[in-house]
Amino acid sequence: MLDYLAMAREAGVSERAICELLGLSRRTVQNWRRNGLRDRRKGSPRSVAHRLSAAEEELFFTVANSPRFVDKTPEQIVATLAQEGTYIASASSLYRILRKRKALAHRRESRKPRKALKPAYIPVSEPNQVWAWDITWLKTDVAGIFLFAYTVIDLFDRSIVGWTIETVESEEHAKMLFQRIMRDLGVCPRIVHADNGNPMRGVTLAVFLDSLAVTRSYSRPRCSNDNAFIESWHKTLKYTVGYPEYFTSLDNARQWYADFVNWYNTEHLHSGIGYVTPLQRRTGAATLIYEKRNCTIRMARCRNPLRWRSQKTMSYEALPVIAFYRPLAS
Repeated sequence: MLDYLAMAREAGVSERAICELLGLSRRTVQNWRRNGLRDRRKGSPRSVAHRLSAAEEELFFTVANSPRFVDKTPEQIVATLAQEGTYIASASSLYRILRKRKALAHRRESRKPRKALKPAYIPVSEPNQVWAWDITWLKTDVAGIFLFAYTVIDLFDRSIVGWTIETVESEEHAKMLFQRIMRDLGVCPRIVHADNGNPMRGVTLAVFLDSLAVTRSYSRPRCSNDNAFIESWHKTLKYTVGYPEYFTSLDNARQWYADFVNWYNTEHLHSGIGYVTPLQRRTGAATLIYEKRNCTIRMARCRNPLRWRSQKTMSYEALPVIAFYRPLAS
């Protein structure tokens, strides 16, 4: 190779052009001149002193496929041979040999490994793009008896678009809730996100959403952060001043919940959307509110610039919403 390179250079062809044509690095050629013609590139054929010979590979493969080891794992085969005073190679070497010869296969009774879908995070830029929902338990005046509050939240403006309180957790109740919300609002969301509970995964609700071409998304197992917005709503609900210690009846729970949802949507200044109400954010009125607040702060800075030690001026705006999105594997 080096002789051919020398001949090409004598003919007036630059070494750089030759290396580009052959797909070689000039550093490789320089190393060949300095250390001898030995290909040290990754993946190049090389001699490995501890590698099993072809005869040893064939012996190991034949022994592993003998009738006595037909139902044994490579670890068990190596352990049994060592007990008998024979050692050919390690269990990982046997795995490598079997894989190389395409002799590794799952048993028919076992489930084949399935690649988990990687989660995605999508920006939420408009209403009714992503809805999240969940069920929370409400205490009653009877120990051990609970009511179940189903709540659907729109991630764009954090508004509660629909809710119901029932005496049981049921996928049928969930389907009826979504039917009512979509009928009243006259819209269908693009994505509905939920946890992995039975009502969320139920066939009744799944068939209904699929019939409307609504993409279903689910949290990862034991990862409540994937449904953080609805979990945040539950904390706002149960940590608010005046939250009852228990509810005396279904009607009592529904009346209190309705009043709270109305207050939350129309009066609660939500930190995640720049301290405006969900309704103001949903209707677009929040934009003028942000502008007026920011104008007031800029004027105050002009009057008293020494009070602002840094170059940054506080501004009101809605924080960007990045929704977790993990579609159900088909």
